[in-house]
Amino acid sequence: MSTRTLISPAQLARPRGKILYWITFTLIVGGFTLLFLGPLYWLISSGFKDAQEVIRTPPTLVPDSFEPGNYQQAWKVMDLAQLLGNTLYYAFGALAFQLVLDVAAAYSLSRLRPVFGKAILGMMLATLMIPATVLVVPQYLTVLDVPVIERNLLNTPWAIWLPSVTNAFNIFLLKRFFDSIPRELLDAASMDGASPMRVLWSIVLPISQPILGVVSIFAVVGVWKDFLWPMLTLPDPTKQTLNVGIYSLSNGVPVNVLIAALTIASLPTLLIFLVFQRNIMSGLTAGGLKG
Repeated sequence: MSTRTLISPAQLARPRGKILYWITFTLIVGGFTLLFLGPLYWLISSGFKDAQEVIRTPPTLVPDSFEPGNYQQAWKVMDLAQLLGNTLYYAFGALAFQLVLDVAAAYSLSRLRPVFGKAILGMMLATLMIPATVLVVPQYLTVLDVPVIERNLLNTPWAIWLPSVTNAFNIFLLKRFFDSIPRELLDAASMDGASPMRVLWSIVLPISQPILGVVSIFAVVGVWKDFLWPMLTLPDPTKQTLNVGIYSLSNGVPVNVLIAALTIASLPTLLIFLVFQRNIMSGLTAGGLKG
């Protein structure tokens, strides 16, 4: 069975067809490359310019004034070391809670099959249709005065961790992967006397490393890039995240130093993607264990 394409193999075999194909391919790939890498290049290069060159019109493609000291100044003036430490603490704390609770929820829905499990999963997925900003007010009122325990969680890590604990998308990804694990493998472990917890720990989790890596990256990046929620719940400057701290300290800072600080704040998530992009794609497409 032949595959249908925009250009037939016969046309592609001709010299004119090959030239047209490669010209079109080069223009499309080059256009998308400029579209995605252009703003990133402008961000990094502007951190090396002086304040006057940054606001020059038209902008310079290559910095006329090369000032790498802007990054060092941004690190000191905006106290990026403390802000970076705060963000790492919040991100990996949220990661730990998500891995424990989301894995437990997905495994329960996939293998333990509770009553109304499909309805519960459907309601979880329905929350993805709700804009995040709609939930800001009820979430803020909750952390302001937590029901039952009556505690104010503002300026504490719990204000960041608790709203990010249950992520419907991550639970769905995990459940889909758990569904793909052959039932015979788990039944054999159960016949050998393994409890559901032992099956999860010794069989399911080692097999699920690709999807666990994807969920971990999503959890860390989700906390790292968030701005509105940390700004509302962490008013103390010593406890703010990287994005909120840079915003709070931006008044009176030269624009080139501010751009250098923004570049530093963007680099960790960019490096995570570049290093783990193959793991992200393999984890998202994982689930073909059956068959």
